Amino acid sequence: MSDRPDLSRLGDVAAAGSRELDRVCEEVAAELVAAGVEPPFSLRSADLRADPWAITADRYFRRRLLAEPSVEVAARAARWLCEHAEAAVRADLFERWAMGFAFVTRDTVESGEDLTRASSRILAAYDGHAEVCAFAAIYQAGKLRANFWFAELETFLTCSPLAAAGRDLHGPLVTALRAFAACGLRDTTRGVALVQAAWTEVPRSREVTDVCLHALDVAWPSAGQGELLRRYATDAVATSPAAHPWWYRRARGERRCGDLEAAATAIQTALAALPAHGSRTAHEHLQERYLRERDLIWQLAATPTPDPPRPAPPVPPAALVAAIAAVALAAAATVTATGHTSSTVSSWRDALGREVLLAVSLLLFTGCVLLIGAAWRRLVATPPDRAAREAAGPTSTPGHHET
Repeated sequence: MSDRPDLSRLGDVAAAGSRELDRVCEEVAAELVAAGVEPPFSLRSADLRADPWAITADRYFRRRLLAEPSVEVAARAARWLCEHAEAAVRADLFERWAMGFAFVTRDTVESGEDLTRASSRILAAYDGHAEVCAFAAIYQAGKLRANFWFAELETFLTCSPLAAAGRDLHGPLVTALRAFAACGLRDTTRGVALVQAAWTEVPRSREVTDVCLHALDVAWPSAGQGELLRRYATDAVATSPAAHPWWYRRARGERRCGDLEAAATAIQTALAALPAHGSRTAHEHLQERYLRERDLIWQLAATPTPDPPRPAPPVPPAALVAAIAAVALAAAATVTATGHTSSTVSSWRDALGREVLLAVSLLLFTGCVLLIGAAWRRLVATPPDRAAREAAGPTSTPGHHET
């Protein structure tokens, strides 16, 4: 055990720039973890950009969970939040912490057996405390969502005793997570209905918006999916114009609707709104994802649209008459040849003559059809404007602005 860290540095750095603020808060959080003590202060703000106390608490529990990514450590974070944060602050941080910590620890998911034992210990240790259980349940569900484990997420939300103990809290977020599971399991009708139910809750948290848009994005492709994603994302950016995740979802919706120009504008807005502070790993992860989407949009915009297939030209009346005449001549020649042969004359010369006449008639018929086809192809000329369209290339290609 080392000495307790000097917390006065947090007060001194409150007015510093973001880089210095991040550095000091990270150092104090690391010292608290090394000392084996939880943050000995209360939170009066949920500002994770400017409040050094809130940032330090966030970094402290992030470090704890990265070292031990379990629902029991998540429960301890929830208990600390209940004891050290005012009600308004706790309500703001609860979902942000649970979902954020789930994302950064998504590479480690407890097995079913471990989760069952941990859930029993949490229920016993905290006497079924609803907020603690709800936080732990959302943390676990967030990891399943981050890994796209749709069936496991559906089962956990339905059967987990932690989810049952905190069922009455954070209902819209749980509904959004159920929508995500349903959409991923190709139950799109139920998934969309759950999205609509969570979306209309007032107030709608940032995490609910995020999961709802993600659910629509991962839904099994169907008619109207792109339009639905675009409509909800447009609603989201109208209420939070600086939220880069919503612009990213809108770009994907616009692309699926075929509006590549609007998609390019949306993804550039997402990249511009991506903050250059906080965890660099998270920033780089989002930036890479947004750049992949931008490159896909540009690639589609630079691909010429193929001409629609042209219907087969109708057979001209003259060609039809000629074909009928050829068939008639062939049939007449064959009938004439067979008709002039009596039943008493059946020499090999007669048989040979009939076969030769029939072969000549069929050859004449085939040649007639080929000549008619060639003449018709010459009559159906290529439209005069096609060469100009092909030389011009794609009709619209957005400028390539590197970020």
